[in-house]
Amino acid sequence: MTTTYNCTSEELRAQGLEHAQRAISEKKCIVMPTDTVYGIAADAFSPLAVTLLLASKGRSRQMPPPVLIPRINALDGLATDVPADARALAEAFWPGGLTLILHAQPSLDWDLGETKGTVALRMPDDDVALELLALTGPLAVSSANRTGQPAAQTASEARVQLAESVEVYLEGGFRPLEGTESVPSTIVDATSRPFRVVREGAVSLERLREVVPGILGIGGLAPEPAAAAEDEAVGEPEASGTTEAASE
Repeated sequence: MTTTYNCTSEELRAQGLEHAQRAISEKKCIVMPTDTVYGIAADAFSPLAVTLLLASKGRSRQMPPPVLIPRINALDGLATDVPADARALAEAFWPGGLTLILHAQPSLDWDLGETKGTVALRMPDDDVALELLALTGPLAVSSANRTGQPAAQTASEARVQLAESVEVYLEGGFRPLEGTESVPSTIVDATSRPFRVVREGAVSLERLREVVPGILGIGGLAPEPAAAAEDEAVGEPEASGTTEAASE
């Protein structure tokens, strides 16, 4: 039976996290707050659970969900050949609103959809989310809404759209704040050089370039000449290759 827990209450939060952990282990979906919007979550290592997540949203395997992790050092367990600049971005903006597309560890037994060998990783800056992730491990998480509809900013908004397809709703109040618009994470493709932004969101391009000056903006927008010259001065290597990922 679908249950909502008010996580602003310490007692109900503990009950909700316990129920959510159990639901995840049973390959069911739950809704959780993050620092950006509410997310629908499932066991990242269960193809059945991920299929249920995608079906709940009404989306196809061509739009695989990103994976939320509880700590930065989980990055190396899920991704391979992680560039130094990607680590620098993670250290600067995790926990927070930055998603990094990286090459997935080929040894992992998971099926997130048509990822083309990549995985989109993020560590959210939200106490409820991090507490749940510490209990469950990495979760496949996408915004808690039907595809094409507005992202939910409360668990109650998510329930209107997702209804009984979700076992547990963890209500933590408005995300990011009441009276503000929902803001998705910024997505950076770190599988080729130079890195490129594939979705603008919570972390601005200007802030990203403070850490990695050569990042391309949407549509391949290059840094101003002064920034490009600085890139060359520190010996940024050239690289080729592309990757694609779709997530919310």
